[in-house]
Amino acid sequence: MTTIPIRRALLSVSDKTGIVDLGRALAANGVDLVSTGGTAKALRNAGLDVRDISDLTGFPEMMDGRVKTLHPIVHGGLLAVRDNAEHVAAMQEHDIGAIDLVVVNLYPFAATVAKGAERPEIIENIDIGGPSMIRSAAKNHAFVAIVTDPADYALLTDASTTLEDRRKLAAKAYAATAAYDGMIAQWFAFSDQGESFPDILPLTLKHGQALRYGENPHQSAAFYTATGPAARGIGQARQVQGKELSYNNLNDADAALDLVSEFAGADPSVVIVKHANPCGVATAATLSVAYEAAFACDTVSAFGGIIALNRPLDAATARAITGIFTEVVIAPDADEEALAIFAAKKNLRLLLTGDLPDAARPGLLAKSITGGWLLQTRDNGTPGELKVVTKRSPTVQELADCRFAWTVAKHVKSNAIVYAKGGITAGIGAGQMNRLESARIAAWKAKDAADKAGWGEARTIGSAVASDAFFPFADGLLAAVEAGATAVIQPGGSIRDEEVIAAADAAGLAMVFTGMRHFRH
Repeated sequence: MTTIPIRRALLSVSDKTGIVDLGRALAANGVDLVSTGGTAKALRNAGLDVRDISDLTGFPEMMDGRVKTLHPIVHGGLLAVRDNAEHVAAMQEHDIGAIDLVVVNLYPFAATVAKGAERPEIIENIDIGGPSMIRSAAKNHAFVAIVTDPADYALLTDASTTLEDRRKLAAKAYAATAAYDGMIAQWFAFSDQGESFPDILPLTLKHGQALRYGENPHQSAAFYTATGPAARGIGQARQVQGKELSYNNLNDADAALDLVSEFAGADPSVVIVKHANPCGVATAATLSVAYEAAFACDTVSAFGGIIALNRPLDAATARAITGIFTEVVIAPDADEEALAIFAAKKNLRLLLTGDLPDAARPGLLAKSITGGWLLQTRDNGTPGELKVVTKRSPTVQELADCRFAWTVAKHVKSNAIVYAKGGITAGIGAGQMNRLESARIAAWKAKDAADKAGWGEARTIGSAVASDAFFPFADGLLAAVEAGATAVIQPGGSIRDEEVIAAADAAGLAMVFTGMRHFRH
């Protein structure tokens, strides 16, 4: 039978959005309503005639509600194959009535974890009866409809379901229980047991939107958002205006947000990203001044870039940003005047994140490779006490510039070289196959920026230079000397460290080792 009338419905929901309207529609079509606890109360308060689950099973709810739907009367009514003579006979012998519709959503496990509940409360919010009913109904979808999402209530208003709808609902239901169990498994593994890499790691992702294409037009793509209680980032940001975000927009926006989060507690800071690499970063007294400084670092790459701010967007910064074509702006918030300025740029996307993600947050990064996945913890390491390895120690300003450059270098594709001065990037070299070329490219970019701006000299003069990994030879460091750098920050650890240190001493540089590298591929 393709279309089946709904004669009996079992309603048991934690999220009661729309449940009363659904109950009214079903009752108007003569459907026998059976319900539990709070759902039954909500339906009765709306004037609907509803039977308690205990009336159906002949057993009271017990053990603080842990045992109420786990009963043969319920699961027999869900699992019976209606055109199987043996199943029908068993139903008649044991007085089991068919249940044609189950509407269930589950205990709010993720919300309970997110609010910081103690372990006993978290355990009590692991739903047992709900997933059991969902799985029973979904398995028998040839005869039973299972609805787990209030958005699907509209399918039920005429009190009948088609086989096509029941199949879709069953698929959605199994995905819902898989995601639910996945969140529970993650909580047990990471929070309760303190594991880093459990034997089995279920991922829980929700389809956010279909994308026009992937990195290239011939690739299809979609955006899935994390569903866990700690999810915060681009996937949870609110898009205020602009065109639909593309695959590359989302990837670059994530890189920009990740870097600007490093400056969450700093003075007004601006990050400009192009193709997932920062091309300008600055900290200043105001956002607008920081933007102009970051933009000046590489005015060519900034065109069509992604901009992230660590403070709410204001009017002065909004005016400056709209001076060139920009793809996406990310900020914690925006004032009304800034919103009005951006509104004139219909294609400019604006994402508001609220609080910035914690740069030191724990978590796993996953990357698919042929035949498997690579997982690693987030690179949120910060060096402890820096080790001065040269005859000259850095000045207070040089040390501040070293730390700033090091923070930015952590977010630049390897091999990464970053020159910085006064809280502003002077030149960035990214993604080269050797460190010498990165140092040269960064210096060339700094000179080009100075020529375009009409400065007397490049900002690399008197700058600090950061290298994401050690200098394997002195040549990369000598390129930085030639560019005018006076201080160096790098991990150290090369078999040629002494050669590099000697070259730094000969040039009068101050150099510190972090003992920690920041490869980013």
